[in-house]
Amino acid sequence: MTSQVSSPAEQADGAVAGEQRRAGTKDVRRLNRVIIRFAGDSGDGMQLTGDRFTSETASFGNDLSTLPNFPAEIRAPAGTLPGVSSFQLHFADHDILTPGDAPNVLVAMNPAALKANIGDLPRGAEIIVNTDEFTKRAMQKVGYDTSPLEDGSLDGYNLHPVPLTTLTVEALKEFDLSRKEAERSKNMFALGLLSWMYHRPTEGTERFLRTKFARKPEIMKANIAAFRAGWNFGETTEDFAVSYEVAPAAEAFPVGTYRNISGNLALAYGLIAAAHQADLPLFLGSYPITPASDILHELSRHKNFGVRTFQAEDEIAGIGAALGAAFGGSLAVTTTSGPGVALKSETIGLAVALELPLVIVDIQRGGPSTGLPTKTEQADLLQAMYGRNGEAPVPVVAPRTPADCFDAALDAARIALTYRTPVFLLSDGYLANGSEPWRIPELDELPDLRVRFAQSPNHTLADGTEVFWPYKRDPKTLARPWAVPGTPGLEHRIGGIEKQDGTGNISYDPANHDFMVRTRQAKVDGIEVADVEVDDPDQARTLVLGWGSTYGPITAAVRRLRAEGLPVAQAHLRHLNPFPKNLGAVLERYERVVIPEMNLGQLATLIRATYLVDAHSYNQVNGMPFKAEQLATALKEAIDG
Repeated sequence: MTSQVSSPAEQADGAVAGEQRRAGTKDVRRLNRVIIRFAGDSGDGMQLTGDRFTSETASFGNDLSTLPNFPAEIRAPAGTLPGVSSFQLHFADHDILTPGDAPNVLVAMNPAALKANIGDLPRGAEIIVNTDEFTKRAMQKVGYDTSPLEDGSLDGYNLHPVPLTTLTVEALKEFDLSRKEAERSKNMFALGLLSWMYHRPTEGTERFLRTKFARKPEIMKANIAAFRAGWNFGETTEDFAVSYEVAPAAEAFPVGTYRNISGNLALAYGLIAAAHQADLPLFLGSYPITPASDILHELSRHKNFGVRTFQAEDEIAGIGAALGAAFGGSLAVTTTSGPGVALKSETIGLAVALELPLVIVDIQRGGPSTGLPTKTEQADLLQAMYGRNGEAPVPVVAPRTPADCFDAALDAARIALTYRTPVFLLSDGYLANGSEPWRIPELDELPDLRVRFAQSPNHTLADGTEVFWPYKRDPKTLARPWAVPGTPGLEHRIGGIEKQDGTGNISYDPANHDFMVRTRQAKVDGIEVADVEVDDPDQARTLVLGWGSTYGPITAAVRRLRAEGLPVAQAHLRHLNPFPKNLGAVLERYERVVIPEMNLGQLATLIRATYLVDAHSYNQVNGMPFKAEQLATALKEAIDG
């Protein structure tokens, strides 16, 4: 499952290269990969358009990776640069890892979309513009003094001016719709045109539209008509003399059943699977917050799997309810983003003291404070590690791809249930909203997460009396018993004041507090996690160490360097607390360790402090994921010393 990844310039060349054949009056060219970006106003339906194109691409069998990018405002001012929403899709006939550095194709629905994205396009890229929106007023709004469609500034690109709005309205003139209502379907016209250009299936999109607008049959028929009109326009117009084929990526995937999945959806499914494997009800206590809300929305649809969701009035109530559900014997989860973690911190500390299983899902976004709600970042690592009063150690797990969110959810649940501890699951906006193919696992591939609740007294006093000690620990895991309220003979206290070892009685004894603090830390330190694996075929002297969503860009960059003959090793961490036991030995083998992060060096700080390694940070906090070419350049400089 390896492939050579070309530079952005080579990608542009590849967009017009490949096997070529004739199909009637149209040329059909075969490509191995394409990067398309749909861009327009927030109300132009670019996310829906990109999502539908992605779904059809997944059903066709291509490997793919996506990058939705949209403003935080519900509806930013129309026609302005801050209001531009885009969706980028990279699909190929081989294994790929990122949404791509530079689009081969840009669909720009207005002047703002063109201006906001033109800087990312390599020369020779194709640009499809909706000429109806390029009015003098609209162009002046974004700073165009002259029309870019006429002043020669786009001469280096393959420009396709298309009156998308006019064509859509004309195609829908037989429907009982106002002009404004008809214009809303122009994204479906664009989707039909791109589906023709890249030979995408159409049945799924038409089925989707029938379902989505089942209660509005006129709107449903209009959208389908606009979609078909876009397809027919590509087929018949002389403006598009070439269409393209990207073959399925059959060799990139192991045998199995696949579907397209986003990170948040995979995480929701992983939590449901974990509850099933643990034979426990799943409870989610949550307050809506971008970009975590999708998990609440999805889990609320699955009451038939024993899932209970509680949309609380605030973040504190959400985690309070979740912790109560954990006390009551559920697999308890709370979902949020960085600002919500701050509000939940006291209750997380309470969960540490009570030693109850709780999964805290943090979908990281740009900060601080409200920050960049719809953009991605990795800056909550130190908050997850230390963002509580007192010594309150919490395990930290981080998925590396959208599909990996499923496995990370299972892993976080395993740790929480086995060791009776709250666990942080650190995803981010890039993983949450991005998507890729996911192989649906067989049931026998999932771990057994069943737990044994305490059923009877577990301690005998000197006089022979049998009693229940809520803090009498398992000697291997140091986990305390999990006693469901109402179990006869297992009555015990809970609360935030320090407990006496064993008995669970309130204790202010200094020696006992010292012992309990050290024991809770030892429990986390002793959690069993898999060794970190190192990809180092050439015995390199430089190691690239990553975590979370940097996996795709790092791996793509490493592939580029190896294709150029430069030796470089790669390792990626899922477990950030505790670190894998072999990590220290791995780090000692390399002269240089480079850690790319979408923060100012938080993992690098932990690595330096823990292993006394002079780790080099490469950092970015602009709300966007790394580009592979950018990382490749930085790593080349590190290799050269």
